[in-house]
Amino acid sequence: MINNFLSFLTYENIYYIGNIGVIPCWLLLIVSPNHIFTKFFVKSVIIPLLLSTAYIFLAYQIYLTENIFEVFNLYFGLNDLYALFSNEQFLLIFWLHFLSINLFVGNWIANDSKIFNVSKLFVILSLLMTYFTGPVGLVFYWFVRIFYSKKINFYD
Repeated sequence: MINNFLSFLTYENIYYIGNIGVIPCWLLLIVSPNHIFTKFFVKSVIIPLLLSTAYIFLAYQIYLTENIFEVFNLYFGLNDLYALFSNEQFLLIFWLHFLSINLFVGNWIANDSKIFNVSKLFVILSLLMTYFTGPVGLVFYWFVRIFYSKKINFYD
């Protein structure tokens, strides 16, 4: 049984499951951020737990097959980063990292926008930009937030 499950967990399948798995979370954040399903699935530990489990599985696979310390080469230059990303295991682990962080930021935007009564239109735009471009959506939301809160806060 476990062997069948492990044979299913190819890097391609993990990539598809991760990508498709976060889409309903983003849709829930956009459509109904305060719904019970959103609170249970998106704002709880469930999705981060699943993504981190996949991350740990990949890190273990890298440990078994590669030199795990190669990851630190990414700090030596762009060519080393490119070489690291040419390894599909490292590329996938960084992609899961990106999906997790973006979803965390999306959650933060949805929660923070309630505090400052940010217009739903700006929240949706911020969430869409965060989903597709990560930091650009966060910066966009910060500018909108400054307008709605009437102050600049660098430590929230």
